[in-house]
Order: sequence, then C-alpha cells, then structure tokens
Amino acid sequence: MSVTIYHNPRCSKSRQTLALLEEKGVEPTVIEYLKQPPTDAEIDSILKKLGAEPRDVMRKKEAPYKENNLGDEALSRTQLIAAIVADPILLERPIVVSGAKAAIGRPPESVLEII
Repeated sequence: MSVTIYHNPRCSKSRQTLALLEEKGVEPTVIEYLKQPPTDAEIDSILKKLGAEPRDVMRKKEAPYKENNLGDEALSRTQLIAAIVADPILLERPIVVSGAKAAIGRPPESVLEII
C-alpha cells in the first residue's frame, strides 16, 4: 500500500500524524508541500479523494486567504485550486493519501481510517 503525507515539519499535528503512521508500520512518502507544492491536478485529485471542495482544505486564517479575498463566493473551484498552488501555506495540514482515499490529520488518528 502506497501512502503519501503532505507534511509541514513545523506543524505539531503534522509531526504527530507522521509519527503515528510510522508507529503503525507505515513508511509514507513525505512531501513537504511548502518546498514542493502540489500541482493543480494533484490538488484536484486530493479533493476528490477527500470528497471535499477547495475551501474545505484552506487555512482561512492565513494572510494570503484574506489578502486575496478567497472567501469571495464568486471564485470558481479552479481559481481556488490555483490560489492553493500559488500559496501552498493555504493548504490544511497534514493530508494523508492512501490509494483512492485521503484524510486530513486533524486529529492525527483520523488518518487511521484510510490505511
């Protein structure tokens, strides 16, 4: 089973989720998404696996969210995904992808359902 974690090592929940996966014997592919941002297609795929829309995975308290008026309901799904690609700090963390499923590690235990 291939497992990927979109990880921010500065985030305690992200570190806890990674540790939990490793504790369960899972050696995930670790993508530090701030250094290696996901593409539009990758974000679209993650959203489909989560059963979510872009705003569901956006950190609304981050400056780029407010500065770019991303709460504007007129913005399309494509525009919101492009905003995440442009400013990956907007992406909620961590996100774990396993096959056709994904989960946000808040709380970290929530990812256990997909591995």
